[in-house]
Amino acid sequence: MQVRFDAVCKRFDDVSAVDGVTAEVASGSFVALVGSSGSGKSTLLKAVNRLIVPDSGRVLLDDADVADEEPHALRRQIGYVFQNIGLFPHLSVAENVTIGFRLEGQPAGDRVAELLDLVGLLPDMASRMPNQLSGGQKQRVGVARALALGPRLMLMDEPFGALDPVTRDALGRAYRALHDRLGLTTIMVTHDMAEALLLADRVLVMAAGRIVGDGSPADLLAGRAGPEAAALVEVPRDQAERLKALGA
Repeated sequence: MQVRFDAVCKRFDDVSAVDGVTAEVASGSFVALVGSSGSGKSTLLKAVNRLIVPDSGRVLLDDADVADEEPHALRRQIGYVFQNIGLFPHLSVAENVTIGFRLEGQPAGDRVAELLDLVGLLPDMASRMPNQLSGGQKQRVGVARALALGPRLMLMDEPFGALDPVTRDALGRAYRALHDRLGLTTIMVTHDMAEALLLADRVLVMAAGRIVGDGSPADLLAGRAGPEAAALVEVPRDQAERLKALGA
């Protein structure tokens, strides 16, 4: 699914959260949105599934304006994963994963085991409650729920940010493999520049509501995506050098 931002603007009181963003995300690509806090990343992401409505401009999915579709119908086509996971605490894993089917009045059939297997969870996890899961397991359930209705587009807002580094890395790798296997289009907001470079095909750098850098991970590492991107890349690069020095 192709995503196109056409001069998208959004203000909150006197703050311009998104300021005239125009960009295109190719079908099947994995794009990371990076930038400092308040740069407009999450606001731009939420404009795609109408959790936030732009003041002006358009967001198009395969050339269809998202404003022309009812929000619930639009969101059926889009998977959404966010940092706080949002599992319903009173529902089992199976019930959380199939909530979309119930809301649509559709039978889930044997999809629970299939979806759990897709995200690397065993079938016997289906009967567990969220408070019986680790953070990584909860996030895997969140990904399974987002994939349940077969979306072609996945929006991810700091999806692994609350996890420990080892779990975060493993889950990021697992999701990237799923993205490739299922032929998804993914837009991921992250504060972690190393994560963006390792997982994404393309990185969009935001500052003050605008896209100020755009390129492949190789472009960013080579300094070909602008000064703001170079400054963000310098953080993991400096950390790697400092770690190397500790082991020297």
